[in-house]
Amino acid sequence: MTSADDILFSITPEVLLKAYACGIFPMAESATDTALYWVEPEMRGIIPIEKFHIPRRLARTIKSGVFDVRIDYDFEGVIEGCAAPAPGRRKTWINDRIRELYGELFKLGYCHTVEIWRDDELVGGLYGVRLGRAFFGESMFHHARDASKIALVYLVARLNKGGFRLLDTQFVTDHLKSFGAVEVDRRHYHRLLEEALGGNEGDFHSLPADASPGLVLQSVSQTS
Repeated sequence: MTSADDILFSITPEVLLKAYACGIFPMAESATDTALYWVEPEMRGIIPIEKFHIPRRLARTIKSGVFDVRIDYDFEGVIEGCAAPAPGRRKTWINDRIRELYGELFKLGYCHTVEIWRDDELVGGLYGVRLGRAFFGESMFHHARDASKIALVYLVARLNKGGFRLLDTQFVTDHLKSFGAVEVDRRHYHRLLEEALGGNEGDFHSLPADASPGLVLQSVSQTS
């Protein structure tokens, strides 16, 4: 009989990438739980990249240049921020094994971060996995107003510029709905995933790391 420990140690970065390609992803019950389990929601959250829209107030904040944006600069800081308790979230599913696995994917170039900095302090960001022309968003956080929202805008600009076809959010929240997130059923999701994994790789670095706010906003299709 296979034990939980056997399953735990059988998950490698390579297995994880194959899982994403099949439409499943890992989670843990809590930060202290040592085991992982696979998730394949019946209804999947996505943000249609071509229909992404930015609230005007947020666009003004981006144009103000209050925040600095860095890409793939501080993975440990981002995952620590995502794992920390936050208003409305007393516990996290990011355990030590999750940190380790995604850290390995980061070193291999499959995991990316979009980071929001202010006065040389990390105040928000997100991380996720790139595969083909799909990006699988894992988690985001903020310690300053709008920081995680700005990270999402910069992510979508980068995906749009780089020819990506799918932005997977796993689930849909009110926060994500404001940017155009929708739910699709499993069959529809797999069609989108198959299309995104076919053909050429998406270019995550097609937008310069120091892209101006104006260029970023031009690279996102809609502002509402």
